[in-house]
Amino acid sequence: MGRIRVGVLALQGDCEAHASVLVRLGAEPVLVRDPEELADVMGLILPGGESTTIGKLLLRVGLDEAIRERAQQGMPVYGTCAGMILMAKRIKGSEQPRLGLMDITVARNAFGRQIDSFEADIPAPAFGEQPVRGVFIRAPYVTEVGDSVEVLARYGDVIVAVRERQLMATAFHPELTDDTRIHEAFLTACTNFGLELNSTNREP
Repeated sequence: MGRIRVGVLALQGDCEAHASVLVRLGAEPVLVRDPEELADVMGLILPGGESTTIGKLLLRVGLDEAIRERAQQGMPVYGTCAGMILMAKRIKGSEQPRLGLMDITVARNAFGRQIDSFEADIPAPAFGEQPVRGVFIRAPYVTEVGDSVEVLARYGDVIVAVRERQLMATAFHPELTDDTRIHEAFLTACTNFGLELNSTNREP
């Protein structure tokens, strides 16, 4: 199948950091700015940034419906920070544009302002025995999850990483650390999706 092509939404935010991690892991990053670029990838990362701005731009270029359609077809999607907000069905105190892919409720800027950014070791057994390093920058957190949502990590009493089928979201930024385990797990999901698509396309 060759190198797996994985999209990074590039409308606004830290897309280059995610692209660099994908290159390190042997994948081919594709900076996605329109539905045509989305059509050729086996997964999509929604980076951090300004969630309200990204949501409006998604609507403007028609990527909102395109992403929902691909996700319904089984394409893995991973959101970090603002990406988590965009993936949530419910955002506390906000009606901003969103993709609404995951059955979660999030609180925006839940840890405070930019000046309150911090790093911490986060226990996340789904990714191994060693904690993951969480970089929190004006980060959200999850306040409620639906029955189909798996909690992957908590910081204290609050939920900061979740998974629902092939969808995953973290409140923190693993792309800003040297720990690639979360991206590796996402790439595995993307590879499996690509293999499924190839198998379906080969059927008579």
